[in-house]
Amino acid sequence: MHNVTSVELTRDCEAVQIPIGSTLILPAGTSVDITQTLGNTYTVRTMGGLFRIATKDADALGINPESASLAEAVADRTDVKGPVDEKQLWDTLKTCYDPEIPVNIVDLGLVYDLHVEPLPGGSNKVYVKMTLTAPGCGMGTVIAGDAQQKLLYLPGVEDASVEIVWDPPWHQSMISAEGRRILGLE
Repeated sequence: MHNVTSVELTRDCEAVQIPIGSTLILPAGTSVDITQTLGNTYTVRTMGGLFRIATKDADALGINPESASLAEAVADRTDVKGPVDEKQLWDTLKTCYDPEIPVNIVDLGLVYDLHVEPLPGGSNKVYVKMTLTAPGCGMGTVIAGDAQQKLLYLPGVEDASVEIVWDPPWHQSMISAEGRRILGLE
């Protein structure tokens, strides 16, 4: 989202402080500027800094999210057995965003490896190795957790592991052509 929308929180709302990664509660009535709405998460700016708000708390922003909480949806799944569509895995990772950058983690070049291992009983485990744009970023576990939850939502996936690695170090040359276009780096 490139347009900034200003709203007041309609209720107390859990938020993750960017780039530290610590969780806190923003009180009802707090005025926030919504600066990014990608991947069903919301980046907001207040006088206290930048924060990431999850889908489950979108209503506090006056937003009706398109889907229910992924955690609830994963808990209700019955389709963990069967084949996994690798394209769907990559497409799902493309719905995960760094809350400060309007490019998904795949097009940013942050995903280094993805593979699927069949499990006994006909289900699968997905393994992802990814990095971050900066080693000191406290949002790594939040971004990795988002990717893991979204992968667990897919048919045929019973388990998912998203590991943050630092080798090779990330640099801008790893950004895809689409990512460069979005960032205006062409």
